[in-house]
Amino acid sequence: MSFQKFITNAVSEWMNGEGADADIAISSRVRLARNLREHPFPMLATDVQSEQIIQKVEQAMRDDAFNQLGAFEMIKMDDLSMLQKRVLVEKHLISPNLAAESRKGAAVLSENEDISIMINEEDHLRIQCLFSGLQLKKAWEAADKIDDIFEKHVDFAFDEQRGFLTSCPTNVGTGIRASIMMHLPALVLTQQINRILSAITQVGLVVRGLYGEGSEATGNLFQISNQVTLGQSEIEIIENLDSVARQIVEQERAARRHLMENRRLQLEDRICRSYGILTNARTIESKEASDKLSDVRLGIDLDVIKGIPVHIMNELMIMTQPGFLQQHAGQQLTSSSRDERRARLIRERLQSAME
Repeated sequence: MSFQKFITNAVSEWMNGEGADADIAISSRVRLARNLREHPFPMLATDVQSEQIIQKVEQAMRDDAFNQLGAFEMIKMDDLSMLQKRVLVEKHLISPNLAAESRKGAAVLSENEDISIMINEEDHLRIQCLFSGLQLKKAWEAADKIDDIFEKHVDFAFDEQRGFLTSCPTNVGTGIRASIMMHLPALVLTQQINRILSAITQVGLVVRGLYGEGSEATGNLFQISNQVTLGQSEIEIIENLDSVARQIVEQERAARRHLMENRRLQLEDRICRSYGILTNARTIESKEASDKLSDVRLGIDLDVIKGIPVHIMNELMIMTQPGFLQQHAGQQLTSSSRDERRARLIRERLQSAME
């Protein structure tokens, strides 16, 4: 297995459109933050100390239980260009922080890209499991299994009162961040989204954009995650987020039914216009592409547009990002060149899906 696979292919397992309620809950992710006892946190560690963390991870990866999880590849950030790292961020395989700021950072990636273990990011280990649809419990079980394997080989920084110790105080305790990426166009169109997002924050959850903290919610994609990591068990955190997500799914479905029953002509016109733009545009900016792809995704879900598998829309969500466009082109591109290439890629991908 070569790291080029992770760079050149847009498709990851979590984009397959399968799993419960995958038309609305696009993906479920669980991430565990862990640090090794008696080792400086990454921000204070020397290169030699950071290399020692990588060596301990490599040792744990030789465990038979780890090998039973499938094939993995370790990728060191020093071996990648900034563009290659950006592609991995766009595919949600590593964090922006690991790509931009880590010293001696690395990532262990599973062959189907549902597991990513970031090394020497903000914490020594960030164990991430990412699945299609509403599968939080499956993601938690996978992350917990990997956590148990590492615990056999390393001594985690843990306090009986505070729980797992992390670089950022907001992660102390369980060290868990669970999130669900949701496509909520009908709640946006019916102007219910602000009320719902406000209610979400009242139950210990936070809403971010496609790429987590600091990112803007574009294309009607919202990432909903837990804010509290201390005082609740991992199961309680997972069950709370899962329950809220299921309620949001039902509200989005109700909003879609309302639009189809009361504003069908206007909705279909919006969807078909967006489809027309995507299949004919010669240049398109990133935000416009995200918005139009959201309309078409909704059209596919409502059977207004037929013949296009929903996983194609998940692929285009990644393929139209600046990093992937430039990696695909094999060179740095100007903004206008990216817009032209983005439009051509969308046209060709949608056309091939209909053939």
